[in-house]
Amino acid sequence: MRFHGLTVLVDPMLGEVGANPPVANSPNPRPNPLVPLPQPGPAPMEGVDLVLVTHTHRDHFDDAAAAIVPKQLPLLCQPEDEAKFHGLGFAHARPVTGVLHWEGIEIHRTGGRHGVGDVGRRMAPVSGFVLRVPGERTLYVAGDTIWCPEVEEALRRHAPAVAVVNAGAAQFLEGGPITMTAEDVIEVARRAPGTHVVAVHMEAINHCVLTRAALASSLAAAGLSNRVWIPRDGESKSF
Repeated sequence: MRFHGLTVLVDPMLGEVGANPPVANSPNPRPNPLVPLPQPGPAPMEGVDLVLVTHTHRDHFDDAAAAIVPKQLPLLCQPEDEAKFHGLGFAHARPVTGVLHWEGIEIHRTGGRHGVGDVGRRMAPVSGFVLRVPGERTLYVAGDTIWCPEVEEALRRHAPAVAVVNAGAAQFLEGGPITMTAEDVIEVARRAPGTHVVAVHMEAINHCVLTRAALASSLAAAGLSNRVWIPRDGESKSF
């Protein structure tokens, strides 16, 4: 993504189709990713200014990303993942604990819940990030979370112009969804009427069961089709 004139690489998963095993104990046991990168061949890293990683599950930072992403790039992460990135050779990895200033951008860490109950407790810690620059539109990358008080607080506190949410209703054979359902995305749009919502993280990982078409149908029924953008693979949009 582009923000404040800089290119930010968010949660890179760069492996070829089927390079990683399926997410265990989940529907549709196919190896991941299910789809190729929008641009064939080695992932282009030229021009990337910053890497931003919400957490290190394989669908957010895989072995291919560890090999391909240049080690000299600045990389921002949650505190729980700092040691892992240093161990992988990313000497400029820095944790965001509250707010971090980088190249004129305020980067705020936000919370989230990667599921509820026993499933949610077993999942790794997750974070979101808000990018702010005075006089410019604010961006919120929610990360892997369901609708929860932490997301509600981030929307209330930061009033982002754009919020990117991970939909797909990812789930295991037992327990509830661990990323946003259609109902969660609708709640985000309703609670933040001044925010453009971008729904991603669908149809590429085997445990994600919510399709783009199903989400679009739910949004249409709720009268929110014009508030939520569901990009196709490789599609881009300026806000």
